[in-house]
Amino acid sequence: MPDGVTLLADHYAPAGGQRAPVILMRSPYGRRGLFGWYYGRGFARQGFHVVIQSCRGGFGSGGLLDPLGDEHEDGLATVAWLREQPWYGGAFAMFGPSYLGYAQWAVAPYAGSELKAMAVQITASQFRDAAYVGGAFALESALSWTTLTDGMSRRFGGTSALTAPRLTRRAVLSGRPVAELDLASAGRPLPFYQDLLTHHADPAVPYWDRRDFSAKVRDVEAAVTMLGGWYDVFLPWELKDYAALRAAGHRPYLTIGPWYHVDTRHSRPTMEDASAWFRAHLLGDPSRLRPDPVRLYVTGAEEWRDHPDWPVPGMREQRWHLQHGFGLGVEGPLEAGPDHFRYHPSHPTPSLGGPVLLGDSRPRDQRRLERRRDVLVYDSAELGSDVEMIGPVRAELYVRSSTPSTDVVVRVCDVHPGGRSMNVCEGVRRLVPSIPDGDGVRRVDVDLWPIGHRFARGHRIRVHVAAGAYPTIARNHGTGDLLGADGAMVPADVEVFHSPVHPSAVVLPLCAPHA
Repeated sequence: MPDGVTLLADHYAPAGGQRAPVILMRSPYGRRGLFGWYYGRGFARQGFHVVIQSCRGGFGSGGLLDPLGDEHEDGLATVAWLREQPWYGGAFAMFGPSYLGYAQWAVAPYAGSELKAMAVQITASQFRDAAYVGGAFALESALSWTTLTDGMSRRFGGTSALTAPRLTRRAVLSGRPVAELDLASAGRPLPFYQDLLTHHADPAVPYWDRRDFSAKVRDVEAAVTMLGGWYDVFLPWELKDYAALRAAGHRPYLTIGPWYHVDTRHSRPTMEDASAWFRAHLLGDPSRLRPDPVRLYVTGAEEWRDHPDWPVPGMREQRWHLQHGFGLGVEGPLEAGPDHFRYHPSHPTPSLGGPVLLGDSRPRDQRRLERRRDVLVYDSAELGSDVEMIGPVRAELYVRSSTPSTDVVVRVCDVHPGGRSMNVCEGVRRLVPSIPDGDGVRRVDVDLWPIGHRFARGHRIRVHVAAGAYPTIARNHGTGDLLGADGAMVPADVEVFHSPVHPSAVVLPLCAPHA
């Protein structure tokens, strides 16, 4: 590297070792074992050279891991090294999920015309917004990942993707302040965790200058294929990257399946998608590419669908209004008083499922959560026919809180005839202190995870409104100090309005029924 640090890499060569295109993977999680065998040997057998490099600070590479901060310079230095190798065939591609995908975005806008293709999975060009989703600190994901990477950096750490979530769960139940939870999970302060607490979500903070490449996505010239999961923690921002490429006139491919972040079920489709992509753009063989660039798995229908774009053509927004008596419908609300609940930060509203980094994020039955007094539940009538919703989801709510700062959590569920209430998507918006209107009611716009789901005939659509989802997001202390550094906690009395003047609604992406 330019600063003299040496990074280690493994090189897999095709039979004969001749000059050929290269596939580059840069990983903080190691480069050997099943990972190296599956991808290194797998791509080399197709005629590519493969270089799998350990990012600085781990698995034999020198220096210290500064998460997200060194991937731009280290990646470009590695590309320069590739070009000097006698087996380099004059073109290369990049591959990898999660952090490996972010490492691709850190290099791609600057790599030049020799970068022909990228295959990114369950990732995004910046992780800031996922760390502060809707302005609320994504506690469980941030703490589990920093605990994992700290354990990997220790010679005898032993922390894995299986043990890190358990350590995190133990920590969040310890009762310690947010700023001390790294001590409970890892036994020592974790610099990146502390950095996340300090620098918050403001993109103007200089800390993010070296860690956010979203503004440069439109400049990427390489052909890009993207794979995500409906329950993946990074899906909303992966789709923003897709939209940026489309706005710049590019035609990326997009696949979204019924997967979560650490779901092993997306390993095979990842390899199949990337292999077809690299053969098309590095070897001139497009025979394995599908005709339509967007492939989506529709949950509820349990079907794969191909489309020319995202959002899918023909989708239209449909408002489902919160109504008096905890109803939900497409009709506008009648005049009625607000519903209300009290949120106690000392006993925060928990989460059941939902997207997290290292956990199983598949839908779960929400009935235990719905029995709580700090969760409002709104139900539609039974559906007379199948209803398909494919696209972005948002909520427009009118709320009033007794505290300067409040979280607004919105969740959409599919209620089965037997009563099971399975979460489909959710989102949060953290309200910061502001000068309220005369009556104190604030309109709150909440972006939920996008969906591709069929609500079947006889089912009901259900919406939750709450003020917490712990430990997915850090509890809101209600004081205006977003992370409650001083330990003070103030219960919030929250009112949710639904009237012609304050028409709270969830906006769902209605699509024509599939033939």
